[in-house]
Amino acid sequence: MSAEGSTVNGYAGPGDGGGGAAAITTARVGRGPRIALVAGETSGDQLGAGLIAELRQRFPDAEFAGIGGDAMRGAGCQTWFDASELALMGLAEILRHLPRLLKLRRAFRERVLDWRPDVFIGIDAPDFNLGVERWLKQRGIRTMHYVSPSVWAWREKRAEKIGGSADMVLCLFPMEPPIYARHGVDARFVGHPMADAIALDSDRADARTRLALPATAPVLAVLPGSRLGEVGRLGPAFFEAAWQVAERMPGLHIVVPAANARCRQLLDQQIAASALPAARLHVLDGQARDALTAADVVLLASGTATLETMLVKRPMVVGYRVSELTYRIARALKLVKVDRYALPNVLAGRDLAPELIQHDCTPDRLAAAVLRWFQHPGHVPGLQDDYRRLHLQLRQDASARAADAVASLLARPA
Repeated sequence: MSAEGSTVNGYAGPGDGGGGAAAITTARVGRGPRIALVAGETSGDQLGAGLIAELRQRFPDAEFAGIGGDAMRGAGCQTWFDASELALMGLAEILRHLPRLLKLRRAFRERVLDWRPDVFIGIDAPDFNLGVERWLKQRGIRTMHYVSPSVWAWREKRAEKIGGSADMVLCLFPMEPPIYARHGVDARFVGHPMADAIALDSDRADARTRLALPATAPVLAVLPGSRLGEVGRLGPAFFEAAWQVAERMPGLHIVVPAANARCRQLLDQQIAASALPAARLHVLDGQARDALTAADVVLLASGTATLETMLVKRPMVVGYRVSELTYRIARALKLVKVDRYALPNVLAGRDLAPELIQHDCTPDRLAAAVLRWFQHPGHVPGLQDDYRRLHLQLRQDASARAADAVASLLARPA
């Protein structure tokens, strides 16, 4: 086999005295690094596109290939498979597509190995990427995992296993690298791209204009999840709570952004079965950020939307339920290691947003927590100051810092 086909390059990165991206230390002179990437859903595709753009600044002749979507293709990545082929949700759906996924994984990792990249970057999608990373690492390919699984929330020992797959882990939250350090894993905080994208001061009036909402009316945004299972478990309780709030607050407008067409269908059914006033109810296709920005208070499921709500500086009430069997198993096996679930509370280390989880996630308790925010507006400015500090902590120019980390990994001896 030729040197070009068998050698993994080492690149001297910025600040290492090696002359930056131009300093190629091995045999494949005359071209930039080859970088393979995998993103399995829209958020990962966006992360990948931002990373590719920054890597282009450092390595103008770099080649990018792998699995991605429109955003990564637009950034110059050759996609051997589309990201949509990995975007599955729910155990039943995954099991139904398992033979196809296993075949795709085998074909993909062999193609990556034949292409012989200088680094492989798995973006989120841990069920697919960590196995590919481990397989490639065992065959001499440098590997990186971008977006840490939630090791801070449950099964911390996963950090050690992740280190067996990835030479480096890029973390979106500052509490994650110390966990990896306890297990001897190189993990780096790069910040959160959403914190870079969202302005420090969000414009409520402009969002209300876009959604045709009254400028001065009270507005409640209701987001019972982005997956059908979540909407099925949370929607009825959330809409009952919203009705209770509307009964106490004349003129309240309720905004419900649907994550996708399937969720919209289920939300429409749940709303039709509720007592919510149709005249002041606004169900949207997407536009979640506009809904959050336009709102005075947000009632939502625990998840990434709590981070987005924090970044637009809106008071929130967080609810969540899992199946009773899952809840009992998790408690019995002590799989969950945290007392807080909502990301703003985890980041702050204290309760900024009320959390009503499992048996506490009832319409009465949700409604009471929402009403407290409406009835005590004097508490909101202090909350917004806390959210602003957290926003600044996460606003690190994440794509640039991630690209710097990739450059430092390329600079290591193969």
